[in-house]
Amino acid sequence: MSDTLDLTQQLISRPSLTPLDEGCLHIIGQRLQAIGFKLEMIRCGEVDNLWARRGNSGPLICFAGHTDVVPTGPLDLWHSDPFTPTIRDGMLYGRGAADMKASLAAFVTSIEKFVAQYPKHEGSIALLLTSDEEGVAVDGTVRVVEALQKRGEKMDYCIVGEPTAVSKTGDTIKNGRRGSLSGTLTVKGIQGHIAYPHLVKNPIHLAAPAIAELAATEWDRGNEYFPPTSWQISNIHGGTGATNVVPGSVEIEFNFRFSTASTVDGLKDKVHAILDKHGLQYDLLWALSGKPYLTPRGNLVDAISAAIKQVTGIDADLSTTGGTSDGRFIADICPQVIEMGPVNATIHKLNECVAVADLDVLSEVYFLTMENLLIKS
Repeated sequence: MSDTLDLTQQLISRPSLTPLDEGCLHIIGQRLQAIGFKLEMIRCGEVDNLWARRGNSGPLICFAGHTDVVPTGPLDLWHSDPFTPTIRDGMLYGRGAADMKASLAAFVTSIEKFVAQYPKHEGSIALLLTSDEEGVAVDGTVRVVEALQKRGEKMDYCIVGEPTAVSKTGDTIKNGRRGSLSGTLTVKGIQGHIAYPHLVKNPIHLAAPAIAELAATEWDRGNEYFPPTSWQISNIHGGTGATNVVPGSVEIEFNFRFSTASTVDGLKDKVHAILDKHGLQYDLLWALSGKPYLTPRGNLVDAISAAIKQVTGIDADLSTTGGTSDGRFIADICPQVIEMGPVNATIHKLNECVAVADLDVLSEVYFLTMENLLIKS
C-alpha cells in the first residue's frame, strides 16, 4: 500500500468535525518529530493548532492546512460509513478525503522523502495545521499567524493544500483569492397603517432606488488575475407579517467579493456616498472576513508549475476563483502564497472521495516543489 494512501486512511478514520481534531495532529506530529521537526502546539478555546518547523535558516517553505471536516449529512445517503475509509473503483471514500486529508498525508510523505534524500538541505520546512478552518475560523490559522508575527517569524513560501483541481489533480493552482466584506444595512422609515400612506414612510420604497444604484455600480474592472468586484444582496428582512402595516425599517444584508483592484475603505466610502445621495436614514454595520491576496508569477508559482508538469504533463492554470481560505491570514506574513490540492468535485458533498492514484501524484508534486525551491534554486 502507498504510504500516502495509508496515512490518508488513518486521518479519515478520525471523525474530526469542526472544531475537533480527534488526534490527527498527534499522528502527523509523531512522524514529523521523528525526522527532526520541533513541534509547537497552540490551543485556543476548543481549537488545536500545530506549528512544526525543521531548520532555522531561510528560505522557509510552509505547508498549511486543516484537519477539521464539515458534517457528514444524512448517514443513510452515504454508500459507506464516512469515517471508515473505503476504496471502490479506484476512489477513496470518506469525509475529508479531498478536503483535505489527502493533502495533509501528501505533505507528510513528501517531506519524509525530501529529508531522507536531502538531510542537510538549505533553508527550513514548516507545517501550519489547524482544526478550525471549516467553522468560524477565529481560533485557528489566524492565531498561529499572530503568534508568529509577535516573534518576527516569517515565511518565504506557503503552499495551502486546499482541493483546487477542476478535473485532474494539477490542472489548477490558486494564486490568490478575493476578499470578503459584508454589510448589514438598516434603512429607517415610519411604521403605520397601509391605508394612510401620507402618515408613513415606507423604508422599502425609500431603499429601492439606492439598491438599484448599488447593484448597477461598477466597483472596479478587476485585473489580470481577478474578475471585477461583485456586490450582492444575500437577505432582505422587512415587514411585520401583516398585509396592512407599512414597516418601520428594512434590513438588507449584502456582501462584496472584491479584488486587489479595490480597497476596503474605498468600497465602504462608495456605499456610504450612494446611501447619503438618496437621503436615507440608516445604520450600517461592516464585517471584514478576509482581505484579497495575490501571488503573481515568481519563484513559488514557477516551482510548483514545473513540478506539476514533470509529474503529470499538465500545464496548470492560475486561478483566483472560489471562496476564502486560510491563505488570507497567511498572506500577512508570507509574500508568496498559493493553493494546490486534489480534485474538488466532491468536497462537502455526500460520498466525498479522492482518486487513489492522485495521492502519490500529489506527494511527488510537493516533493519536487521543495526540490526546486531549496535544492535547485
